[in-house]
Amino acid sequence: MNRINLITLGVRDISVSGNFYREGLGFEPAAAEDGPGIVFFNNKGTRLALYSLKELAEETGEKMEEAGHSFSGITLAYNAKSAEEVDSVMRQAAEAGGRIVKEPEWVFWGGYSGYFKDPDGHLWEAAYADFWKFDEQDMLIME
Repeated sequence: MNRINLITLGVRDISVSGNFYREGLGFEPAAAEDGPGIVFFNNKGTRLALYSLKELAEETGEKMEEAGHSFSGITLAYNAKSAEEVDSVMRQAAEAGGRIVKEPEWVFWGGYSGYFKDPDGHLWEAAYADFWKFDEQDMLIME
């Protein structure tokens, strides 16, 4: 089991979140129409899905008062090919309705990094490092 095929985010409003990712960030829908209660996006590598937070909590056995209301210890990441691209992604997220939680800055590990939250509070990092390499699918090569 050495792969992740799908990341599902529990969201409060599928329409709002779908629009944030589709129109705001430019994610490509996996189908012409969304399925009932779920939205899938085509990404290079891992796929992203949006699903009702309430239904996801029920499905996993989590209590709603716990689900999605505190730091989960999980962040998603967009690895950019320049510091300017990080700045652009952060602006794009803010313009789409995301909330910047940490402006991009040069950080201790030698890269340039910032964080934003989507409409449901899921944390995304946009980061760049000049020592990163990418494969033909724009996936980060870990050496």
